[in-house]
Amino acid sequence: MGPNRLMSTLDNATIEYNYPVIKVMGLGGGGCNTIDRMAALNIPNIELIAANTDQHTLAHSLAATKIQLGPKCTHGLGAGGDPCVGEAAAEESFRELSEAFEGADLVFLTAGMGGGTGTGAIPIAARIAKSQGVIVVSIVTLPFRFEFGHRLDNANEGLAKLRPYSDTLITVLNDRLLQIAAPDLPLDMAFQLADDVLRQGIQGISELITKPGLMNVDFAHIRRLMSNGGGSYLAIGQGEGKHKAMQALDQALTHPLLDDIDLDQATGIIANFRCGKKLSFSEVADAMNALQHKTSKNTEIIPGIITDDSMGDRVELILIVTGISATPIETPLAKAAEFTPTKIEQKVPKEADRKNVDKKQKEDIIVEQTMDIPAFLRKRQIPLELIQGEYGRKTPAESL
Repeated sequence: MGPNRLMSTLDNATIEYNYPVIKVMGLGGGGCNTIDRMAALNIPNIELIAANTDQHTLAHSLAATKIQLGPKCTHGLGAGGDPCVGEAAAEESFRELSEAFEGADLVFLTAGMGGGTGTGAIPIAARIAKSQGVIVVSIVTLPFRFEFGHRLDNANEGLAKLRPYSDTLITVLNDRLLQIAAPDLPLDMAFQLADDVLRQGIQGISELITKPGLMNVDFAHIRRLMSNGGGSYLAIGQGEGKHKAMQALDQALTHPLLDDIDLDQATGIIANFRCGKKLSFSEVADAMNALQHKTSKNTEIIPGIITDDSMGDRVELILIVTGISATPIETPLAKAAEFTPTKIEQKVPKEADRKNVDKKQKEDIIVEQTMDIPAFLRKRQIPLELIQGEYGRKTPAESL
């Protein structure tokens, strides 16, 4: 537990409460974008850390703590889309990463899988944090359909290395986000949408632990659910009006990010409501009863309610579904591979490269090119309100 303390006096006795220390590290371009979004919101009681091989991009990060990964092996110029370089850079910066995790009770790691720095460095960061006895929750995005090929292979291999060191691994398949976005959404805003979903997942769990609300959950409860949570999924729903809690639940349960997921398999579900003062207890109870009916009797559901006056008559629900037996390494990427071009040849990776992971196929694609998005697209800070205002519909990236 960290230095943040809540002091109160009751019957001449002093009660001291230590807030759990929560740290969030973004690795690579996508991960650092998520960190910047969280920094702009001034979320209390969490420490934000940006780690990147690109010195120029890192210099513009809003994070309080910045780590330049592998200054000797990359010279601050990035990983060039090569996860091996990202991995070597993280190993070079072992000491800095270790120091960054010191004192943490819970660490969130976030990255966009498929490129160089994030894909290569996040398994190393997870290993280091795990060796310090920290609960590690990794939240990552998987490539868009048009990025498949070389980036798909990178993402697949990166996830295989990341999973053994993650207590809970939450994957977000970018293509499913586009199912609820405007069809003419610009390219940079599509990536912005993916980055912001990561932010909402991290913020939802963090505030459930640290922010006073109508219904709070202690850290020990969250830690038990997230420890060895295995494959996990994230969904977001919104509601407004008379039956807003049920609307939010229905929208979350039909969210594309939960497609083909059998909730009966879940070992636990974190359900975090963010709402104004108009949400009644009966509305929440009805929504939780409905959720319980869709799961097995052994599924543990942890509800939380955070009040936010800016929400008015609206409610937002974030669901974190843990313990899914179909691992996110296999299921989303297997579905994604259905959209790849005709195969020329199939190879089976060496078993040594796949510890504790089922054998997978690597495909040689007709056109193999790194689909890295140019830096100028990733760096443009376009407010999310423009997505809603210009295209006339809400997205999961709507600010909380």
